[in-house]
Amino acid sequence: MSQTRVIVEGLKRELKAQGKTYLDVAPILDLSEASVKRLFSTANLSLHRVDRLCQMLGVNIADLVGRGEQGRGLKRLNREQEQSLVDQPELLLVAVCAVNSWSYQDILETYNLGGAQCIGLLAKLDHLKLIELLPNNRIKLLVDREFRWIANGPIQKFFRSHIKDDYFACSFDGPGEIMLFQNAMLSRSANSVIRRKMESLAKEFQQLAAEDKNKPLQDRFGTSLMLAMRPWEIKCFRDLRRPGTEKVF
Repeated sequence: MSQTRVIVEGLKRELKAQGKTYLDVAPILDLSEASVKRLFSTANLSLHRVDRLCQMLGVNIADLVGRGEQGRGLKRLNREQEQSLVDQPELLLVAVCAVNSWSYQDILETYNLGGAQCIGLLAKLDHLKLIELLPNNRIKLLVDREFRWIANGPIQKFFRSHIKDDYFACSFDGPGEIMLFQNAMLSRSANSVIRRKMESLAKEFQQLAAEDKNKPLQDRFGTSLMLAMRPWEIKCFRDLRRPGTEKVF
């Protein structure tokens, strides 16, 4: 991808993250909304116009290029690397913070970690190639926008072990909380449709998280989305089935 396209894509992400549209951009560039849309679609923005948009959004070109380059980073750790994080909760904590774009100072102000301890943990993440630890303890994230933990790997198993007694230990009726439970008889084709929609929602969740990484830490909240669906019959019902009537999906 050309540097110009990286900058334009960065501007588009920043506009969306700040809830702004091409209509908001039009007066800044002294153009019509249609003209702005055409400039973005063709990546035909002059440096002067890029500079004006950066001023509008409160970012600089280096930020836009750096964020775009994150799309070419690490996509996965191996199982041994994930296990090394699980074996040291403080290291896992700092890794999760780093992946969510926390700064060194954010971590120190939020968690009971000493400065030298935190730097040591960040150095381990640097060795794992999750981050690059820069001068003045700045953190450069080296993971791809599509970075994922291994399916059913050490990290997922660790968090799964806390779901029953921690994640579900609430009524899900507070601010920012929701739980929906539906039960019905679905065909295989209907099951497939729902699974595709769930996968699409999960991708949107990750996209919004990526766009929100540039917002102040006080405006972001650790949020977990759990989507699950399976052919399932409650055990007390299964126990009442006649032999030979079990159904296999």
